[in-house]
Amino acid sequence: MLEILFAGGWLMLPLLLSSILALAIILERFWALRINKVAPSDLLQQTLATPLTPELLQKLRNGSSLGRILAAGLSRRGQGTVRIREALQAAGSHEVHQLERFLSPLGSIAAITPLLGLLGTVVGMIDVFQQLDLSAGNAQQLAGGISIALITTAAGLTIAIPALVMHRYFLRRVSDLVVALEEESQKLLDRLTPQVPAEVHLQLDDDLVDKPTESSGAAWN
Repeated sequence: MLEILFAGGWLMLPLLLSSILALAIILERFWALRINKVAPSDLLQQTLATPLTPELLQKLRNGSSLGRILAAGLSRRGQGTVRIREALQAAGSHEVHQLERFLSPLGSIAAITPLLGLLGTVVGMIDVFQQLDLSAGNAQQLAGGISIALITTAAGLTIAIPALVMHRYFLRRVSDLVVALEEESQKLLDRLTPQVPAEVHLQLDDDLVDKPTESSGAAWN
């Protein structure tokens, strides 16, 4: 294994570092994007069934991403629909930013490592042709030099392919989690916002219909 690394030249070092970084990001995101850590399914029901206290809000803030969003909305309870919605949106934007953490570097690794591998191959090929005595017609030496030069390309692709796959997977995972957070936030908003009964809507509509008629009659008289 070490012989392959040394044979690939100095560009194998950034490729090796990129592979270690990509593996660390993948493991960290697998741990961070667990459903029970981001949006536990029964958290909203448990929260609404518990008396609202400062201890409950602190517990929610120290828990999951959904808990922090719910705490932001509950802390504005009784301040009107607009204030509650703004608090939920602000907390939600922050949590989405945290969910997307490290995904940009992972995508960069998937894009850069094939180019580093190709660069290593080009540099290796240049070195081979500079050192090769073409007049001797040593095809075996040429083939050996080319195989060594291709090591960096193989290494770059070996790193880039799984990094790209996991980057796409995590983007989809974040998208699904964001949808779940939005649904739970809307449920909380519906519970905290006073609903106007249908009879009140009907009475308001009747008043709006009657008032213009009276004013129109007064104007004609």
